[in-house]
Amino acid sequence: MNIFNRKKYVTVPQGQRVAAEEAANRVPDGMWVKCTKCDKVVYNKQLGEYKICPLCGGYFRISAPEMIANVIDEGSFVAHDVDLVPENPINYPGYEEKIAKLGEDLDIKEAVVTGRGKIHGVDTMICAMDSRFIMGSMGSVVGEKITRAFEAALADKLPIVVFTASGGARMQEGIVSLMQMGKVSAAVKRHSDAGLLYTTVLTDPTTGGVSASFAMQGDIILAEPKALVGFAGRRVIEQTIKQKLPEDFQSAEFVLDHGFIDKIVPRPEMRDTLGKLLKIHCQKTTPAPQDTSKFEYYCGGEGVEPYTAVEIARKVTRPTGRDIIDYMLTDFVEIHGDRNFRDDGAIVGGIGYLNGMPITVVATQKGHNLEENVACNFGQPHPEGYRKALRIMKQAEKFGRPILTLINTSGAYPAAGAEERGQGEAIARSLLEMAGFTVPVVAVIVGEGGSGGAIALALADRVFMFEYSMYSILSPEGFASILWKDGKRAKEAAAVMKLRPTDLMELGIIEGIIPEVETGFENDMGHSLNYLEDLLLKEFGKLGALPLDELLDGRYQRFRKFGSY
Repeated sequence: MNIFNRKKYVTVPQGQRVAAEEAANRVPDGMWVKCTKCDKVVYNKQLGEYKICPLCGGYFRISAPEMIANVIDEGSFVAHDVDLVPENPINYPGYEEKIAKLGEDLDIKEAVVTGRGKIHGVDTMICAMDSRFIMGSMGSVVGEKITRAFEAALADKLPIVVFTASGGARMQEGIVSLMQMGKVSAAVKRHSDAGLLYTTVLTDPTTGGVSASFAMQGDIILAEPKALVGFAGRRVIEQTIKQKLPEDFQSAEFVLDHGFIDKIVPRPEMRDTLGKLLKIHCQKTTPAPQDTSKFEYYCGGEGVEPYTAVEIARKVTRPTGRDIIDYMLTDFVEIHGDRNFRDDGAIVGGIGYLNGMPITVVATQKGHNLEENVACNFGQPHPEGYRKALRIMKQAEKFGRPILTLINTSGAYPAAGAEERGQGEAIARSLLEMAGFTVPVVAVIVGEGGSGGAIALALADRVFMFEYSMYSILSPEGFASILWKDGKRAKEAAAVMKLRPTDLMELGIIEGIIPEVETGFENDMGHSLNYLEDLLLKEFGKLGALPLDELLDGRYQRFRKFGSY
């Protein structure tokens, strides 16, 4: 790219004026480039291998071969179907000549490069779209190459990673281009049904028919920062609704906030992030052998007074779900969104290793200060939070990972908007699906376990409680208000409600208690969490060894017994 305007003049140090064309001839093409984000001119070599503007941090669009080179193990990639070129299905004038010319001018013959290689040692199918080729539009050959890649991945039981960069369907191929949305989606479904991992990486731009098909069908959906992601164009939407849209509309950040992607990953971190995800999904990692025969269950003492337990459970200094995850898990990758409406900060979820064993964790999240609590709605999930949790847990089931839920919530968020979006239905769906999960599920009450908002994540094979936590039909204040019309009698209500772990052990509601130091486990996290780690390894080991019918029947009978006569 030449940055000089050939019709204007520039000033040279001596004050002479020369034609810009003469000046341009002294500068090799491509030495200077203009950033489309900040409109500043940048020396090409300053961009580095990842093509990031040193002035504003904006991402330059890169070719499919460059994208692949950034993530692949050196020398491991073998391209497939490199000579496949389209026909002219609707006889569009000049189309074949245009395709041939682009094939001569570029290092690719179509708008996608497909092949097989390794990422951090994991054998993977890879597809990378290229916006240089008719804006990465999806024609018949793009659809065919990606479909073949999914078929090859299915045949060889491989994960697949697809980098999207497209303006949408290719107009020059008419309805045949539109059919590629259905064709690739059908191949994605077969690959998914075989229990194989599909990861998409959305780059700038990912729009139109690509965004409405395989770009949004991944088990994990990543995106580069500030990437344009959307279906209809901004101008079309503004003309239709007669309103100006926000500046960040259809950005990767906008789409993340609205729950449709899992994570935004900077380009320099993409290789390592993909490597972590591929390893945890595709390598059957066996936990280090442990002798759990000497493990002793903690039964707990009489504990503190009921309302004192409530006060300790509610302390703002109490470790949160994130704190526990950070302490206990390695290589944790958080994933986001319900793929429907928004990403609810009251639910944290993701994948990591517990002493070498891949597990999925879903946690309700509270904060340590006002700002954090506002961000996570004081630990009260919206319906999209429960849908996010369920999506993450169903993904764990697909890949055969045990599930740990960490619960600390006063209950589901009571608000008009939550009701409009189906709070009850979201909790009901979670309970229905959890009842049939084919992987072990362990739930842990960390602080408050309030009402349906808690049991939504606690239909598990085993339920444990921290020593100074509570699990109840609702808060003591709510109990007193409903039954006695006096919320000030909360302390009295706490004694009646049998909400302490020791009380719940007697009722058979929980299987065990996790010890805490007297003032709360924030004062000695190791004392509690080292015990919890050993407990989880023992329980997941026992549950994982059960035949599926015994696992499911045990879970059924665990709840069937309550109130039976």
